Amino acid sequence: MKTIKQLALFCAFSFFYIVFTPFAVSAESPQTSEASGNEYPIIFVHGLAGWGEGEMLGINYWGGDNNVIKLLNSNGHKAYAATVGPVSSNWDRAVELYYYIKGGTVDYGAAHATKYGHERFGRTFPGIYSQWDETSKIHLVGHSMGGQTIRLLTELLVNGDAEEQRYSRENPEENLSPLFEGEKKWTHSVTTIATPNNGSTFADNEDIASFLKRMVIDFAALSGVQSRDTIVYDYKVEHWGLKRQKWESFTAYMDRVMNSKMWRSKDISAHDLSTYGAAELNGRVKTQPDLYYFSYTGDATYRLLSGRYYPLATMNPIMWGSSTGMGSYVRNGAGPIITKEWWPNDGLVNVVSSKFPTGEPNKAFDGNSKTGEWNYHPVNQTWDHMDFIGLSAAHTIGLREINNFYLRMGAMLHNLPEE
Repeated sequence: MKTIKQLALFCAFSFFYIVFTPFAVSAESPQTSEASGNEYPIIFVHGLAGWGEGEMLGINYWGGDNNVIKLLNSNGHKAYAATVGPVSSNWDRAVELYYYIKGGTVDYGAAHATKYGHERFGRTFPGIYSQWDETSKIHLVGHSMGGQTIRLLTELLVNGDAEEQRYSRENPEENLSPLFEGEKKWTHSVTTIATPNNGSTFADNEDIASFLKRMVIDFAALSGVQSRDTIVYDYKVEHWGLKRQKWESFTAYMDRVMNSKMWRSKDISAHDLSTYGAAELNGRVKTQPDLYYFSYTGDATYRLLSGRYYPLATMNPIMWGSSTGMGSYVRNGAGPIITKEWWPNDGLVNVVSSKFPTGEPNKAFDGNSKTGEWNYHPVNQTWDHMDFIGLSAAHTIGLREINNFYLRMGAMLHNLPEE
């Protein structure tokens, strides 16, 4: 009986919150880029467990049944969707992203590959924007972990990597990847969407590998997959010796990936998404003075009289457990201090973490953006982590709302001055 009463209270609070809380989305009308200040393309980078074209039986990561990239292009905004390792570390993903955009064979770095025990070279890409350089810049947009990935890529472009440079000097036979040389001011803006810029308390306490299994299966269900072994999905971890064999079932392949030694290293998403891993990333990656920075945040929780936060009934059910745990977790010991300010969340990422990296220059977005500081948009109330990419289980965020969200973003980015 007590359980039934608690469930009823949960639903009542969720309904009240949904009905009486307005969406915190700008009311400005969507625009095309006809009067824009720049024509730099927008490169979209998926987050944890994301996928590329041809996977998930046609379900788009950016839009689900809808196609956000196609929408933007049809409205005058040149846009591309990049594909990188869905469970790999931010380092590996950032390197893959560089080559996916520019073209060439992925070089994870001799020092990095030696340190973590995987292959130095990966896939070869033709390049989706091979002319990318200081005069042909790009806008980078990342959802979830994709936001961390694009921040690290920008750091490598500008400052290179001292460890790779030193290794190359000490081992002249090992060529240095152009990415690690630095001195490449090739990015015009960085935009993060529901990104754990300071890490996620969910990742501090959850078995990420097990959660990823459930997430991939859940995503596949959206595309109508009835059996695990009919899932069309690529973990893209050949550099860890985990290429799927032609005869191998997806279940066997997935289990092999999830039981790999890579999960016991720091060169993996599970570490990078934690508050500990994010603190390491933030110690290295700094806000560049000549780049524009923007962030979008969602909150799909409500507060009970106890002060704890619980998921709204409209949140994708796969995240109810993670959201509930995040809604009351505190930590005063080693590592970043976690207070009740971290409790509101979108199901996977804490609101306070999604706005901007701790300690970096920031201000609330007011339409007047300056380089060298984070412009954080108003919190999108009731939006969960998946709503931002049109993969809402309850479909509470309508197609029109999602389309307007990205059209406004495209207009904002393309109206920025070139210099």
